[in-house]
Amino acid sequence: MNNRQTARKHRVKNEIRQFKTDLNKTLKEKFVEAVNAVLPIILLVLLLCFSIAAVSPAVLLEYLFGAVLLVLGMMFFSLGAEMSMTPMGEKVGSSMTRSKKLWVMCVLGFVLGFIITISEPDLQVLAEQVPSVPNMVLILAVAAGVGIFLVLSLLRILFGIPLPPMLVVFYGIVFIMAAFTPKSFLAVAFDSGGVTTGPMTVPFIMALGIGISFIRSDRHAADDSFGLVALCSIGPILAVLLLGILYRSDGGYYASNTLVEAEDSVELARLFLYEFPGFFREIAVSLLPIILFFAVFQIFSLKLEKRGLIRIIVGILYTYVGLVLFLTGVNVGFMPAGNYLGQVIASLPYRWIIIPIGMIIGYFIVMAEPAVYVLTRQVEELTDGMISGNSIKTALSVSVAVSVGLAMFRVLTGISIFCFVIPGYGIAILLSFFVPKIFTAIAFDSGGVASGPMTTTFLLPFAIGACTAVGGEIVSDAFGVVAMVAMTPLITIQVLGLLFKLREKSASGEKETQAAPGLEMYDNDSIIDL
Repeated sequence: MNNRQTARKHRVKNEIRQFKTDLNKTLKEKFVEAVNAVLPIILLVLLLCFSIAAVSPAVLLEYLFGAVLLVLGMMFFSLGAEMSMTPMGEKVGSSMTRSKKLWVMCVLGFVLGFIITISEPDLQVLAEQVPSVPNMVLILAVAAGVGIFLVLSLLRILFGIPLPPMLVVFYGIVFIMAAFTPKSFLAVAFDSGGVTTGPMTVPFIMALGIGISFIRSDRHAADDSFGLVALCSIGPILAVLLLGILYRSDGGYYASNTLVEAEDSVELARLFLYEFPGFFREIAVSLLPIILFFAVFQIFSLKLEKRGLIRIIVGILYTYVGLVLFLTGVNVGFMPAGNYLGQVIASLPYRWIIIPIGMIIGYFIVMAEPAVYVLTRQVEELTDGMISGNSIKTALSVSVAVSVGLAMFRVLTGISIFCFVIPGYGIAILLSFFVPKIFTAIAFDSGGVASGPMTTTFLLPFAIGACTAVGGEIVSDAFGVVAMVAMTPLITIQVLGLLFKLREKSASGEKETQAAPGLEMYDNDSIIDL
């Protein structure tokens, strides 16, 4: 008995030691990834600050301190999402399908979509920007929109319904409703689709799609596991458009972030420490519904073994710490600096330069989005490396660069967002009928993924600052940058899919050509002998 206990203790110690070794190795890898993602945008902003956009040393220090927290936050979040959010989503999704009862899956899907959306931190930010609608009314309406469209997404996976026709129908409804919505609500509505698919929602929803797709055994099941984020992004747009019709008010406003310049290092530390308790509470409230939902599944359905459960709990803690550090860094260091930088550049005699500068910032900033790593990793896993993560990242960078350039053009000229979103979504939906199914689903998912917290907390304040400097209308001209960032990846990644399809056809054509000439060397009798 003693020998068995001793052997068990040794085995447990070895497992713990191995777990710590693997964890430290993964942490180092995630740190390198985070540094590589954030470093280009940091260097770019520093280059601007030391050349054409002079800022005070205090603002620069706040920005750099925020960047350090951003790197640490990304490191912990990406590790935590990999350990907890992704396996939780997959296991809950596969568990939901075991009941074999469609109504049970629909009810659970709605509840899950509703809970996850309320858990999204960026939704609270959106609610503050629409004072004409009570915060809780807006939050509940958007959450209900996501819940309904998550159910529709699950039904699409279960029944193998093609994505393009659904996009045509629902975006058709969006544009019809937009014609009856006050102008000031349009940008708010289209931005809401990107805001609600953030770091909390994307890992769980994408993993849920993979779990649900396991019930199907056909070859298109993996392709259909993508597309959940795409459809769930439509729900918030319709919800806010409906509120705009019902409330018939002047929409919302943006209160610019107050730039507090720290006089010394102690005040700089207090500036960040003062914000930590608020984000600790906010993220705890955000994560709690998801944890409780998973706990109910664990007790009644999943019943995971102790080792797997401990791993998920550790992952949740990493996710929690990562999101707190990330949001503190971007809200205290990045948002005010982005607003100030936009004002300084747009105040220059050659204000047009904000367009190319915005494009360069957009190219690099998408790499700092936490959910981008979740998307690219799952794409590589489900396609067995056929679609590389690097190609998706490059396509996203190019598309976001174009979208930010267009957004800065809107800031300078005041052109309506409708002039961009109608042709943009029209082209995207048209392409969806000609490219492989998986590229369409990934493209529409990536729109929501690209427009995450970095877009909301740096690019949006940057556009607001520029709009303030040129004397434009913030609600109609600056608001909409999130929508633009969410739109252009739909086109870019589908173009990538079109090129992939053409290359495949070309390769198969070459094989046929190589096989055919060999027969020309023989007459009919020789061919029969062969």
